[in-house]
Formats: sequence, structure tokens, C-alpha cells
Amino acid sequence: MSKGLVVLAYSGGLDTSCILLWLKEQGYDVIAFLANIGQDEDFDAAQKKAEKLGAKKVFIEDLRSEFVQEFIWPAVQANAVYEDRYLLGTSIARPCIARRQVQIARQERAQYVSHGATGKGNDQVRFELTCYALYPQVQIIAPWRIPEFYSRFRGRKDLMEYAEKHGIPVPVTPKAPWSMDANLMHISYESGILENPKNHAPSDLYQMTKNPEDSPSEPDVLEIDFAKGVPVRVTHVKEGTSKDTPLELFCYLNEIGGKHGVGRIDIVENRFIGMKSRGIYETPGGTVLLHAHLDIETFTMDREVRKIKQSLGIKFSELIYNGFWYSPECEFVRHCIDKSQENVEGRVQLSVFKGQVYILGRESPKSLYNEELVSMDVQGDYDPCDASGFIKINAVRLREHNRLQGATQKKL
Repeated sequence: MSKGLVVLAYSGGLDTSCILLWLKEQGYDVIAFLANIGQDEDFDAAQKKAEKLGAKKVFIEDLRSEFVQEFIWPAVQANAVYEDRYLLGTSIARPCIARRQVQIARQERAQYVSHGATGKGNDQVRFELTCYALYPQVQIIAPWRIPEFYSRFRGRKDLMEYAEKHGIPVPVTPKAPWSMDANLMHISYESGILENPKNHAPSDLYQMTKNPEDSPSEPDVLEIDFAKGVPVRVTHVKEGTSKDTPLELFCYLNEIGGKHGVGRIDIVENRFIGMKSRGIYETPGGTVLLHAHLDIETFTMDREVRKIKQSLGIKFSELIYNGFWYSPECEFVRHCIDKSQENVEGRVQLSVFKGQVYILGRESPKSLYNEELVSMDVQGDYDPCDASGFIKINAVRLREHNRLQGATQKKL
């Protein structure tokens, strides 16, 4: 008799294939769910593999468009960057995947969901917080936190032996000595030889971007149009080609950024569960958009509003990284950021070249830039004499601080 129905977040790889069979051994019926979020994957082969392993049903869902519009675009509006460098490619993909997993679980009346995230990483938190937020009654099976499972499978060798024993197709080519997670936003690399933070990334590691040294000797000049803080069109100035649907636009920026080696970073970051980890990321399209959005935002947004919005962007990034996309505080922050973007409209022209993004110019019907007011050649509606009082008022605090410091020094 079945213990119940499980919806497994399935990748088609060795780990989740073994988990699928192991769940069946434990007495569960399994539905395999594979999300297409832009990774390079043979989805037909993955479906056949899951069916061969005994999955009761297989769902392969194309989530690319909603991933861009509902997850990547809010991150662009927020200038979302974790710890000053990481553009959160994996972090924002997890709630997108888990949301659909929960929808399938409800639809199929499954009592359980399962995933292949390790017991030391962030992804277990992101998957499960999303599941509990959207389906509070669901029960979660996390094999890499179950002693019976992780004691049996201590590494890749044990998984390979189990796969061969049970007829699970195993990779023919040797596995790279690191783990990789890919989606439309980025590719991340960690673990294996990369765990020593002193080790340099091998030159053949990167798959999404060219080495900047080998990139074209001519830049690509692009114009990116924004409305309410979201890119709505990208145009290649020389070629005259344009992309204006969200998915095509983002894929095109990945193509141009990748061609020029834009968006590579190698960092040590703080995981939510308390340990530091080394990660290498390539995020070409996201990096281009970050530069462009920062520029048009500064051009159109009030200074004091932007200061508040910057702090919200930092908070938003932490919430995403830690798995709280579907939390009341994250919903509140997203609404605030969305409000701040009402006048972030206009066009940015930029050059992508040899690993860098160079802003060339910008224009907007909602610009707060007043050329006459700021000009050194025209006085405009500004009296320079007013600056004297402005400076003196701001100096009051500094003078008082000096007075206190002087009195303290005399006592010493």
C-alpha cells in the first residue's frame, strides 16, 4: 500500500534520478516535475528517463516567460545585489520553481513534495519556505537530511553504484570537478576543487560567457528603453535590430553580454544557515541591465526617495537570498519598490566591450536633470549667494564637534 503521493522537483540528473527510485523503494508514488527555466537540458530524454524509473506522472513546465517577468524584472527594479556582488540568479529561480511544484501538488492532491537540495546549502530553505508559504499543510521529504539516505549515499560513487544496480542511465562523460546550476539568469559553480578559495577557476569552467581577452575587438552599442523601471525594448544601434518581448529581450542581452565576457564574478558569500561558501557566477544579461537601470533610475528619481529605495533594495536582496520571497515583509518591500519605479522611464545607450559595460548617454521625458540649472555657463533660476547660508548652516554641527573635541583635548 502506498505511503502517499510525492511531487519531486526533478532535474533528470544523477541525484534526483536516484531520489526518485529511492522514494519508490520507501513506498511512495512519485510525480516528477521538471521546470524549464532556461537551462540547457534535453527535456524529452529527461521525461523518458523519469517514466522508465517509474514516475506515476511527469510534468515538464516551461516557466521561462514567468521567470523573467515575475521574478527577474522585480530584481532589476530593485537593483537587487546580495553582499554588493551577487545578482541572485539561483535565489530568484527557486521560488519560481517551488511555486509551480506546489501548484502541481495541490492539483494532483499530493500530500508530499520532495527535492534534491543538500543539507548544508541555501536551496533547501528557499524551496521549503516557498512550499510552506503557499501550501501550509504540505509535508516535505528532504532526502539529504534523512540519515537513512545520506548514510547510504555518502558521495557520487555510491550514487553511481546504486544507479548501475537499478538500471538508471548514468552519465557517460566524466563529471566536472565542481557542481553547476544553470538558468536563464545565470550559471553558478561551486563545490569540488572550488571549495579551496585560493584555487583559481579553470579557464574551461565558464559556459555562458567568453573570456574577455578572447571577445570581439569591436563593441556592441545598445539602446535599452525602460518603462516603470522595467526594460521594454533593446535595440542594436549598428544592426538596427530590436527585441521587445521580455523573454527575447533578456535572451538577447545574455547573448551580447556573453559574447563580450560580461558578468563574471568569483566571491565568498555568507550563506543564510551560517557558513561562508565560495561561488563563481556568470550573469551577462543581468549585469548589463543592472548598469542600465541604475543609470536611468538616478536620472529620473528624487534623491531622497532613491536613498530610501536603495535601503529597500538591500533588504529585498537579503530576503530573496534567504528564501523569503513569499513572506509578508517581502511583499511589502516589493510594493514599495514598485511604487518607486513609476517615473523610471527613458532610454539608456551603452557599449558592451571586453568584459565591461560603458554608459554612453541617456534621455527621458521624466528626467529631473535641468541642463540650464546645472550649467556653469548660465545662472538660471539659482542665486549663488544662497550657497553661503547653506554652507554655514551645515557647518554648525562641524563647529560644535570641533569645540567639543578641543575642550576634551585641553582636559587631557
